[in-house]
Amino acid sequence: MTAESAPRQDADPTQPARIAPEDLPIALEPIIRRRLAGADQARITGWTRAPHGYSTETYLFEVTGLDGPDLGLVLRRPPEFSILPDFDLRRQYLVMQRLAGSPVPVPTMRWIETDPTELGTPYFVMDRLYDAETVSDVPPYHESGIYAETDDAGRAAMWNACVDVIADVHAIDPARYRLGFLDLKAFGGAPPERLANFLRYGINWAAGERRIDQRLSGALDWLDQHLYVPERIGLCWGDARMSNVLYRPDTTVAAALDWEISYLGDPAADLAWMFMSDWVSSPLPDRAPAPGTPSREETLERYRERTGHRIGDMRFSDVTAALLLAVPLIRLTERLGLDVDLGEICAQRVEFVLDGD
Repeated sequence: MTAESAPRQDADPTQPARIAPEDLPIALEPIIRRRLAGADQARITGWTRAPHGYSTETYLFEVTGLDGPDLGLVLRRPPEFSILPDFDLRRQYLVMQRLAGSPVPVPTMRWIETDPTELGTPYFVMDRLYDAETVSDVPPYHESGIYAETDDAGRAAMWNACVDVIADVHAIDPARYRLGFLDLKAFGGAPPERLANFLRYGINWAAGERRIDQRLSGALDWLDQHLYVPERIGLCWGDARMSNVLYRPDTTVAAALDWEISYLGDPAADLAWMFMSDWVSSPLPDRAPAPGTPSREETLERYRERTGHRIGDMRFSDVTAALLLAVPLIRLTERLGLDVDLGEICAQRVEFVLDGD
């Protein structure tokens, strides 16, 4: 989320060719040997693509033959088809690198290479976390995976652990952790205005020549008419949801993942995103949450107790959450060649939030 244009994903004859996924281990192996101490005889094994996520291409692998224990690593690189405007791999790397040692648990960053010469694209490598897993997006966690398979108390514990991580994110001092580059100041004055302008920019970018659903365009106009001055500004995770949390078997949090859309703004936005992602993914009647999931008010009260802060304009944030999700879903509709519009669910969410307006 930056006004500065990142390199386009279109093929450029002056740049190295993008290496095919199946050829990445061969190209990466000599780099591993140079980059890691005691890795002269290192070999890559277990190469596999992460089963979820379109915003950043992600691969899991192990390194054997080291002067020491085997090592699990993760490689991330830009997607061939970007679903986020102005995609910036370095941005997410720096967030996790600078949060190291903070109260927010993140994977250990190994290195980043912004020059595409080695692998045909920029990329970064980070440590892989074992003995931890996340909830399922597809099929939805309400009916499959660790969230569905535990009991009501277990679901409440996992939900609350995510809320607590969000609270820890909002306790971060952006200046102390050198996160000022996440400011959206290029998009306007106060942070709500900046976010509203970015969303209009992002949806127009995603839609291209296609018509924008009038419910989404109406929601953009609604934001412009309901701008406010937040009581506090802080680090927003941007993609605050349970499927971006790695849980240990005891439901404590091992890491918070996916910082592609982090920014500085009203922290209420992260809570709204968690509520929206739960609502969007629920296959239950009336999009109800799975049994045991704390209610919206219980969640907000836990957050207030944890942070000692009042919560910002939740209705504004509920609308921005739906619009922010619409950006990648509109793009995915085109990428996957679907007859149905994935962004429809976001338009339905806007209707749900603004019912009566």
